[in-house]
Amino acid sequence: MKLRQHLWFRQDMEAALELYTSLIPGSSIGWVSNILTSNPNGPAGSVKFAGFTLASRPYMGFEAGPLDRFDHNSQIMIECETQAEADRLRREIIKHGASTSCNLIRDAWGVSWQFLVRQKTGNTSAPAQADAVGATR
Repeated sequence: MKLRQHLWFRQDMEAALELYTSLIPGSSIGWVSNILTSNPNGPAGSVKFAGFTLASRPYMGFEAGPLDRFDHNSQIMIECETQAEADRLRREIIKHGASTSCNLIRDAWGVSWQFLVRQKTGNTSAPAQADAVGATR
């Protein structure tokens, strides 16, 4: 049995994957394929699937375009080692057309991002709670 996280894209999945894999170490795009027949999500060639990795974890991507009106609420949560790392990733995502709401960033492709900074407490480390975009406690 294999388990893969699935991200749903409204448009431009390949551009999103290029950005994500350029920002996160241990990431790559494995393959991208178009569905060559018409289906309820769009005409032939307009629907795409992809296999990729982010931080050495396998993902699947699906781009259905504007014909699928449902919001599939894809989200990536990243635990960063430092605030500087979280801030750098946040700035890059926002630079490419993201909107913010509370502690989530929704990128130009409809995927939400949340950045947490690991906090050292005694002999253990635990992720911090994010209060707002750019702020952790």
